[in-house]
Amino acid sequence: MGVRTANVKDGDIAETLEGLAATLHGRWDYDPSESYTAKLLKGGEDDLLKKLAEEASEVIMACKDDDHDHIRYEAGDLVYHLLVVLERYGVTLDELAGELNARVR
Repeated sequence: MGVRTANVKDGDIAETLEGLAATLHGRWDYDPSESYTAKLLKGGEDDLLKKLAEEASEVIMACKDDDHDHIRYEAGDLVYHLLVVLERYGVTLDELAGELNARVR
């Protein structure tokens, strides 16, 4: 478990996800030895997918502990790594939104 984030305030999820996705997209131009995101994007496929599974497990464990702040923290890690996966495989946020919208209509 990482150090929990202090002084977290509510934000605009669409703005946050769009900004993060744009930042991740730009990391293709970075050196993997200098950027964790570039390392995930350009490194071994199994390394990235194992990290995604690890983060999902950490969310589950935080839920089992019924610890609100820990759930939020681990969910942040999971969403970040999921967005890296989507970027690596060329799935845009608009496509993801379309998929989710098609399920609720």
